[in-house]
Amino acid sequence: MAGEIIKVLLVEDNPGDVFLLQELLKEVKTAQVDLRPVEELSAALNLLAQDSFDVMLLDLSLPDSQGISTFLRATRQARTTPIIVLTGLDDETLALRAMQEGAQDYLVKGQVTGDLLVRSMRYAIERQRIEDALRQSEERFRVALKNSPIFVFNQDRELRYTWVYNSISGWTNEDMLGKHDSELLPDADAQNLTTIKQGVLTTGIGTRAEVLLTTPQGIRYYDLTVEPLRNESQDIVGITCASIDISENKQTEAKIREQAALLDITTDAIFVRDLENKILFWNKGAEKLYGWQASEAWGKNVSELLFDESYPEFEAAWLNVVSKGKWQGELTKRTKARKEVLVASRWSLVCDRQGRPQSILTVDTDITEKKRLESQLFRAQRMESIGTLASGIAHDLNNILTPILAGAQLLPLKFPDADERTQHLLEILEINAKRGADLVKQVLSFARGVEGQRINLQPRHLIVEVAKILKETLPKSIDVRLDLSPELWLVSGDSTQLHQVLMNLCVNARDAMPDGGTLTITAANLLIDENYARMNLDAKIGPYTVMSVCDTGIGIPEEILDRIFEPFFTTKPVGQGTGLGLSTVLGIVKSHGGFVSVESQIGNGTCFRVYLPSVGEQEIFSQDEITLQVGHGELILIVDDEPSIQEITRTSLETHHYETLIASDGIEAIAQYAKNSNKISVVLMDIMLPSLDGVTAIRTLQKINPQVKIIATSGLIPKEKLGEITKMGVKKFLAKPYTVNELLLSLQEILNEDG
Repeated sequence: MAGEIIKVLLVEDNPGDVFLLQELLKEVKTAQVDLRPVEELSAALNLLAQDSFDVMLLDLSLPDSQGISTFLRATRQARTTPIIVLTGLDDETLALRAMQEGAQDYLVKGQVTGDLLVRSMRYAIERQRIEDALRQSEERFRVALKNSPIFVFNQDRELRYTWVYNSISGWTNEDMLGKHDSELLPDADAQNLTTIKQGVLTTGIGTRAEVLLTTPQGIRYYDLTVEPLRNESQDIVGITCASIDISENKQTEAKIREQAALLDITTDAIFVRDLENKILFWNKGAEKLYGWQASEAWGKNVSELLFDESYPEFEAAWLNVVSKGKWQGELTKRTKARKEVLVASRWSLVCDRQGRPQSILTVDTDITEKKRLESQLFRAQRMESIGTLASGIAHDLNNILTPILAGAQLLPLKFPDADERTQHLLEILEINAKRGADLVKQVLSFARGVEGQRINLQPRHLIVEVAKILKETLPKSIDVRLDLSPELWLVSGDSTQLHQVLMNLCVNARDAMPDGGTLTITAANLLIDENYARMNLDAKIGPYTVMSVCDTGIGIPEEILDRIFEPFFTTKPVGQGTGLGLSTVLGIVKSHGGFVSVESQIGNGTCFRVYLPSVGEQEIFSQDEITLQVGHGELILIVDDEPSIQEITRTSLETHHYETLIASDGIEAIAQYAKNSNKISVVLMDIMLPSLDGVTAIRTLQKINPQVKIIATSGLIPKEKLGEITKMGVKKFLAKPYTVNELLLSLQEILNEDG
């Protein structure tokens, strides 16, 4: 533009050429040129040391320098001054060589106009400015990358390295420039890289990948980003790449995976949540305990996932762990199948490097089964303590009642002429003293069992005798039924005491059915094995005869079920019961080496089972009962909501050469059967299930496969349910708890139905 001053250093030894250039520049109206001519290169270099110029016009043939060396010497001194080479027609090749070495432009003498000269100088100045800016940018880039692990490079379309900033690979720039990956890396690594880079050259779309390379520093992992490199016409002329060494991250990830694998081995449920209770980590133990897969649990609120509603204990625990850093205690949580589980829960607050709370680590241990067994143990200990106390009281009462009874019997003899009123009072005294003695006898039978004459007896005769009395004395609205095994094993016992056990249980059953119902007495043989003994602490391995008294009455509330065997505990109105009936039953049965179990459901009746050890020679036990039947790889679907029953049944069946699948409710059972119907031989179905009960599940399975083979199980099944599943074609029913023998025999029978 007009008024612009361009300061030019002209290095030319031909005065004619100098004069010509000066005259041409005078004609230029768009700029003012300050031209400083010198004849030798040395003079020019001296001026450059003292002053600065916008551009240098350089003739390559000078008195003190000739050819390309003239340019090289000039450019070393004038690093920031753009150089335009002046040449004759016959020296154009030399000028092109100078351009390759860094000259901004060249002009042929005799073909230059003033405007052309100014345009060339302006172009050279602008180009130099751009190159200076680029150098400054590269310098800033170099400084920025100096302490960075990033490795940056460019490659041309043939994938030769054209520019490298190498900080991590272990090669120098000189090692890499002009070479292909195949000249630096093993074949497999080079081929992998070539495939990635050729993809970018072909599609023009950048990509990012993790690559494993063998470098002079060893085997390293890199995070590689590849982008297309384009020219001014947007043609792809190569690629530009950046990579970062992530080997340490990979090692850390591997360590984390190892730790996560260890966490998955443990049976405890382990999970991590943020301070808003959103789940961040969920191990295999948590999947198994709660039923939620990790993919389902991630991001969910733990209080919504594991609790039915607002839970004050959970909120208190959260406040405690946030304020104190840790908490532990027992919590009742729910599973995916909406089943409650009791867990011993330990919480720890996890902080970041600055000590700020970040998340909460939770470790849950399922103690549901442990608590159930503890409850059995505590009940047994409580009954033992009550028995000890009752025994001591009974002893003292006997000492008190003995002289009273003796006095009541002696006084009429001493005073035979006493009036009628006095004699009546003495009779009342004797009668009540005897009643007191009878009560003491019942307490003693609970406490330590009343010793009587023990003989080997057949329970069938005893039950038939009791049933005859019941049919004569009970109201006609109560239907008495018997179901006795044809070959009952003998027991060693006192017939009078066992008669009392049955009568006490039957009287209670009568009282539970004020409007009538069905009283069923059953007796069967049972060979208790290790599995059964694990389910009941009172049971011991061996043969038992089991007598059951079941009614269809009002049932016993769950909250008092643990107290019904305590002396003097009764739900009957005052004056209608002493509260010693069931405690007497328990005392007698224990004195015979047996135990009692009870199952009850409100509105669906109660069932008491008396287990008495069997006696006699081994031959009296049926060999069919003793011989364990084994499978041949048949697949059995076990449907039960109790983890302990699942595990025991699975172990028993797999030990005897069956294969198993597990389902925790009716919905899961249907899904498992639909997926594996062609493989499943028998379905072992618990009737009382959460979400979808066993009866509905059986109907659905029969729609999928009308020939499905099912064994129904239950601890206490209502009469109408049993009748319902029988009508549905379910031919086998196992009452819980069942032995391995019972299970295996049932399987053999149902598997051999068609054979």
